[in-house]
Order: sequence, then C-alpha cells, then structure tokens
Amino acid sequence: QTSRAPAISVSAESCIPAGLRLGPVPGTFKLGKYLSDRKEPGPKKKVFSYAVPPVFQVRMVRGELVDEAGSSALEWIGLIRAARNSQEQTLEAVADLPGGQIFYRALRDVQPGEELTVWYSNPLAQWFDIPVTATPTHDEKGEERYICWYCWRTFKYPNSLKAHVHFHCALSHSRPFLHQD
Repeated sequence: QTSRAPAISVSAESCIPAGLRLGPVPGTFKLGKYLSDRKEPGPKKKVFSYAVPPVFQVRMVRGELVDEAGSSALEWIGLIRAARNSQEQTLEAVADLPGGQIFYRALRDVQPGEELTVWYSNPLAQWFDIPVTATPTHDEKGEERYICWYCWRTFKYPNSLKAHVHFHCALSHSRPFLHQD
C-alpha cells in the first residue's frame, strides 16, 4: 500500500484459522497511507491456507499461506487493503518488539471468499503515533461521521480519519495530538 495504483482485493480461498501469522511485512510500513472512505474495485487475488487444503490446489507448505500461484505471503502481503473499520477487519498488524519486524495476525477464522483487510494493533498504533480511538458524531441525516479534530474534514470510517491525521493532515503535524475519547 505504498502507491496510488488500484488496490488489489486479497481474499481467502479456504478457511484461515484465527491466530495465524503472516509475514514479516517487507519494505517501509505505511499501512493506511492511501486509505479512503471508498472501497475501490480492483483486481482480485485469492490465497489459500493449507491448514485445510483446498481441493485441486497446490500442496501444503508447512502451514503457510500461499496464493493461487503458490507464492509465499512475502510476495503478496503488501497488497492487503487497510480496513476502514473494525467490522471489516480480519487481520491486525503486530510486532514482537517495538521497532521490530511487523507481521499480520488473523483476528478470527477468516471464511472462504472473505477479503483480508488489516489495521494496526493498539500497541503498534501507539508505537507509530496512530490514533487508537475515534469518536463518531452524527450528521444532519443521523449518519455516523468522524471529524478531524485539527482541520474539521469529515470521514465515514474511523480508520480513514486515523490515517488522515497521521499521514495527511497538515494541521496535525504542527501541534501535538489531542486525544479524544
């Protein structure tokens, strides 16, 4: 997620068990930098968990997730989209030590056909100075909205706001983070 190219939707072809770790995530970690409120359609990639081997697919490789071509997670893990909210999140980004290698961990069993989406674990968010919480307000139609407490830009999803504050809001970089619960 380091370019503005159309996002690739990475989905499970078979059940991915809760707690399974993927990674480490290669390259510079900027999860959510290009996150928007819109879920833009793009190419799809299917991945398999060999904890439960799919029919007519490549063989089990030490319990590792591989894509339809048999490529290891290191080759496609960077294509997983950032989750806009906790309801669509299937993975969390974790690190063994602050400043250590980053992995993705399945939060729950991910069912076949379900898209893999990821967001920061609370400790990792704090390490990267990403806001951990975002409190919704309601607009005139009664719909939940998240408002940047620096520039007043509005967002439909909490993680879109958090990414905006961390990566894009010019006003947030000129003063300390105001934590709002």
